[in-house]
Amino acid sequence: MITPQEIKNKAEKKYTSFLQSLVENIPFSKINIRGDKSYTKSSLPEFEKEIQQIISQSKEKKGFGYTLEFQKVKTKYLGVQDLPISIYFDNEKDFLKFLGRKNEVELFSKSTKCILETFPELKNWLIKNPLKVIANQAEWESILKVCKYFKQNPKPNLYVRELPIKVHTKFLEKNQSVIRELLDILISAHIKIDEKLFEKRFNLKYAEPQIRFKVLDKTISDRFFSGIDDIAIPVSQFENLNLPIKKVLVVENKTTLYTTLTLPRMNDTIAIFGSGFSVFNLKYVRWFDNLKLLYWGDIDVQGFEILSQFRTYFPHTKSVLMDKHAFNKFFEDDNGTPRNIYTKLNLTDEEQELYEILKTNNWRLEQEKISLEYANNFFDEY
Repeated sequence: MITPQEIKNKAEKKYTSFLQSLVENIPFSKINIRGDKSYTKSSLPEFEKEIQQIISQSKEKKGFGYTLEFQKVKTKYLGVQDLPISIYFDNEKDFLKFLGRKNEVELFSKSTKCILETFPELKNWLIKNPLKVIANQAEWESILKVCKYFKQNPKPNLYVRELPIKVHTKFLEKNQSVIRELLDILISAHIKIDEKLFEKRFNLKYAEPQIRFKVLDKTISDRFFSGIDDIAIPVSQFENLNLPIKKVLVVENKTTLYTTLTLPRMNDTIAIFGSGFSVFNLKYVRWFDNLKLLYWGDIDVQGFEILSQFRTYFPHTKSVLMDKHAFNKFFEDDNGTPRNIYTKLNLTDEEQELYEILKTNNWRLEQEKISLEYANNFFDEY
């Protein structure tokens, strides 16, 4: 026999579709609850107890809630008994009072009315996301202020906290998820659809990642940077650099970047701190396409996975000092970080073979452990 709690659980599952019908102005229709459990057959007292439980929470006893319809049925073990053949809510008031959602729905109706009056084009979003309307119930006035501003200024080119909107300074940051969904609809013609970062997507300024690099050719550092050879600039500025270089060395770790100036003189070359998987910040540096690109990372699974990632942006990248000879010469039995990546990597056959060895044995050789003398000799002959 179905229990009152099971009836409530099933009624809760009907709640979302009820809210959707309110947005669509569909009149309330009877909500049926399927009573799909059979009666307990062990004894008449147990059967009567089950019946009394569901009756005790019904509209008949409480004045609201679900209605029960009974029918005399000849049972196999208990003879002729009155069994509930239908459980339903025949009006909105009974349904909402049973769920304890009356006040919530009143606020929902006010919110959806206000949203639709301001932006009728959000109707389909409301139908698909009624629970998000409720989850943001206390914030809709401010959310709509933000949306109005972007509707009138789809390309603000300001920092989030500079926006002239009368909301709390951190409001937009805290409510980005729902605002993003709405702006995707309201200003779809102006967004950068492929950008995931909120600020980039909606034409805002943001604290850009810094690209740190060292100029390994003193002639270039003197000519373009007043002799400064250790430089960090925003990624957008780095993307527009115009230097007379022919080669770029990307190193995984900061310590290795510090030591690159001890390398043999490298004409027309800069070294970049890739900062591990943050090499994705370099993916739009299209002037790399015509340069010789070298990647020097740790000899571990992550090092080769970062190399693989970098090659998705720049397929002509060549790895350096990431080979079996360097590994065998300097390996000190260090453990790596286990990985469970099974996708095909952008590695050469030799790199893939070493990657599998490192992965199987969980080995690591950090690039800092390769001696400067060894690195110097390598680059002196490169």
